[in-house]
Amino acid sequence: MFDIGWSELVVIGVVALIAIGPKELPGVLRTVGQWMGKIRRMASEFQGQFQEAMREAEMADLKKEVDNLNQQASSFSTFDPVATANAELAKAIDTPTPTLPSALPESNAAPSAPASETAPSALAPAANTETVQSELKPGGARPA
Repeated sequence: MFDIGWSELVVIGVVALIAIGPKELPGVLRTVGQWMGKIRRMASEFQGQFQEAMREAEMADLKKEVDNLNQQASSFSTFDPVATANAELAKAIDTPTPTLPSALPESNAAPSAPASETAPSALAPAANTETVQSELKPGGARPA
C-alpha cells in the first residue's frame, strides 16, 4: 500500500528505538497498531456504505426498468388483433374512394379487343409436334 520495503522498515525501527527508547517502544507500537486497526475499520465501513449506495442505485434503476416492462405487458394484455382489424376494415369501407377522371372522353375512346384475341396463348401446343419429338429421340432423323 505504501510501497515500503524491508530496508526502510529497519531504518524506521532503528530511528523509533533511538527516539522513543527501549522501555516505551512496545506501548507506542501497541498504540500505533490500535490506531491502524481503527483506520482500517473506518475504511472498510466507508467502503461498505459506498457499496450499499451503489447497490441501492442499481436497484432503483432495475425497479424503473421492471415498472416499464410491467406497463408494456399490461398494454399487450388489452391488445385484441381481431377487434383492431375489424375497426380498420370498417374504417376502410366507410371512407369513399376517389375516382380518377379518364384521359379520353368515353365517346372518343376506341373499343379494345379482348386480350385472348390479340395475344397468343402461352399454353398453346406447338404447330409441328412430330418434328419436336423426332429431335428429342436419340439418333432420330429429321423429316425433310
